[in-house]
Amino acid sequence: MNIVVTGSIAYDYLMSFPGKFTEHLLPEHMHRVSLSFLVDTMDKRRGGCAPNIAYTLALLGERPLLMATAGEDFGEYRQWLEAAGVDTSYVKQVSGKFTASFFCSTDQHNNQIASFYTGAMANAGELSFRNVPEPGLAIISPNDPGAMVQYAEECRTLGISYIFDPGQQVARMSGDELKDGAIGASIVIVNDYEYEILKQKTGLDDTAILERSDALIVTKGEHGSTIITNDELVNVAAVTPRRIVDPTGVGDAFRGGLMKGLGVGLPYAQAAQIGSVAATYALEHLGGQSHSYSFQEFMTRYEEHFPPLTFPIR
Repeated sequence: MNIVVTGSIAYDYLMSFPGKFTEHLLPEHMHRVSLSFLVDTMDKRRGGCAPNIAYTLALLGERPLLMATAGEDFGEYRQWLEAAGVDTSYVKQVSGKFTASFFCSTDQHNNQIASFYTGAMANAGELSFRNVPEPGLAIISPNDPGAMVQYAEECRTLGISYIFDPGQQVARMSGDELKDGAIGASIVIVNDYEYEILKQKTGLDDTAILERSDALIVTKGEHGSTIITNDELVNVAAVTPRRIVDPTGVGDAFRGGLMKGLGVGLPYAQAAQIGSVAATYALEHLGGQSHSYSFQEFMTRYEEHFPPLTFPIR
């Protein structure tokens, strides 16, 4: 099965603030905020939702096809992804533009304040699923909003099973755009905060989403995830990390693990359990692609927290 991953490709500039953001946000002055946080460290990492998801899939033995746009500065990143097992032949480098960039500060309580520079991501609409050979499962993760709507329309037209993952773009996309992506998706996946915005903007609740989608998955950080279908509601636990280093890319790793499980035919709950283990590996490292594990190491850790799978997924 060809697993196709769409979304942003970006460089992450990750900074750490040795305090609490909330101590500097004054409720009586929220109408005018002017703050500058002096950070202790900064790391530049390879990032973006799509490569983060694809990286986890590659660690789990897949060769996902990455369909996204990047800038002239993508050359070394492309080589690194190819070496990791990601097919980048459908990544378009846009001349005259930089790769998108994510600037994120994290405080002592893992709260984050971030900005995102679009760069070459604005050209994502120039790509099309019509040029992808035999896609079996796709994810539409945060990207240029117009491209996300376009990809969803193409998937429905071509009969491609897709996961709609609006992520942080729920703040940018209109209610109609979010509806266009969600209605007809095989799975809609959001975190609990994003879900509240999605419902507010679209007027869709669980029932309305499930009238046209097979499942709704809501991730809840350390509280795991909830899978809602027309038949059941299942809670999947998070895996306790050995250490907490950086939350960047944790949700993307969850999605990569989830897609691995779905790709080999596991039910939603077991696929989400694979996602939980993958997410914890990311949480234990800085950035979304600095962790590594063998498939056997991963499955050993999986079986420390969840019942063994009834058949191998390699």
